[in-house]
Amino acid sequence: MSNRNAVSGSPDKAPATEAQEARTIPTPRTGDAAATATAPKESTGEPRPSLGRLFLDNLWAANTVTVTVLAVLLAMLVGAVLIIVSDPEVLATYGYITARPSDALNSSWAVVSEAYANLFKGAIFDPDATGFTAALSPISETLTYTAPLVFTGLAVALAFRGGLFNIGAQGQATIGVVLAAAAGFALPLPPGLHLLVALLAGAAGGALWGFIPGILKARTGAHEVINTIMLNYVAVYFLAWIIIQDGVHSPTRADAISKPVDASAQLPRLLGDNLRVHTGILLAVLATAFVAWLLNRSTLGFELRAVGANPDAARTAGISVTKTYVLVMVIAGVLAGLGGSNMVLGSTANALTPQVVAQIGFDGILVALLGRVKPWGVLMAALLFGALQAGGNRMQSYSGISLELVTVLQALIVIFIAAPALVKAIFQLRAARAARLQTSLAKGW
Repeated sequence: MSNRNAVSGSPDKAPATEAQEARTIPTPRTGDAAATATAPKESTGEPRPSLGRLFLDNLWAANTVTVTVLAVLLAMLVGAVLIIVSDPEVLATYGYITARPSDALNSSWAVVSEAYANLFKGAIFDPDATGFTAALSPISETLTYTAPLVFTGLAVALAFRGGLFNIGAQGQATIGVVLAAAAGFALPLPPGLHLLVALLAGAAGGALWGFIPGILKARTGAHEVINTIMLNYVAVYFLAWIIIQDGVHSPTRADAISKPVDASAQLPRLLGDNLRVHTGILLAVLATAFVAWLLNRSTLGFELRAVGANPDAARTAGISVTKTYVLVMVIAGVLAGLGGSNMVLGSTANALTPQVVAQIGFDGILVALLGRVKPWGVLMAALLFGALQAGGNRMQSYSGISLELVTVLQALIVIFIAAPALVKAIFQLRAARAARLQTSLAKGW
């Protein structure tokens, strides 16, 4: 006799009806196993779902791609509201919306569509552009902003996979840019070799600034978050101090700026002198491939992931947690140092200033989280942030939208990405996949 109070299958499904229970084949006895195996299955009368229906069901599940796309969509919707609220002329039409609602709707659509159209034109492609340079200028700007963010994002993501929260990518990039610029204008070397030495100097500076919190964490247990935050301040003030020193400060300038980096130490441009994109983006792709190989194909990557998942179990298995912590922070520092080197050896700047690094280290934290601390995800997230930055410049110039709104869009995207349960609740995605997604984000796998 069947128990009508028991519910089989997923808890999200409704209990079986009496008609369905009547069609249910009773559980065979042990002796009838062979007969049951050969008996044809009774048809329930329900048609099999089509291939298109299965595709839509799988698409509307809380997987990584779906949640990411919907998070971007939600951020753009909230951004549209902010654009409308920040425009006094559009806001004035809502004062008489009951009398003429078309005025409010048309003006809102006009300002939002213009802003996002300029965002696209400044980041991807401008249909109205004439000439090779004008047509490729948007994507060139996007890739220029993307390159350093890939390096700092990888620096944060790699440390996170090893169980460390690297807040010091900003300081590591700052020391990297100082040493890269110093090698760029102080060493008289031939082209090619000069660029290689400058890049190695930037990587060495970042490695040094990553080694300090790594060894402190490994030897004394000092928390890496506190150490890296403090080292960020040290690096910023060191940059401000060294710029004005004799031998570094430009003798022809009165403001705080260093000597310019020699042309022999500059990263070559990919699309000519009129477009800013340079070979740093190629180095960023190679760095992404290297980190992906390191994490998934190497012994060190296995040890790194084991320590990040459970340091005590890794230590019991014979893995040196101390050595792993130091190596992780050193490699993360190398990546962040290369990101800083891109800022002065590329086309962004050719000399040291107090703001030469901008916020690429802190933006790298957002990029790592948006990319779910996976190498190729970090690359895609950096590309998105680079597009927002490049398009935001045009949106500010042509639409009068504040550049800070782009920062708000970035923050909203990260908020929605980091809260898949919120996206699932808003769009009614399947709960089981969303729960697994949230767990993967929390563990960094």
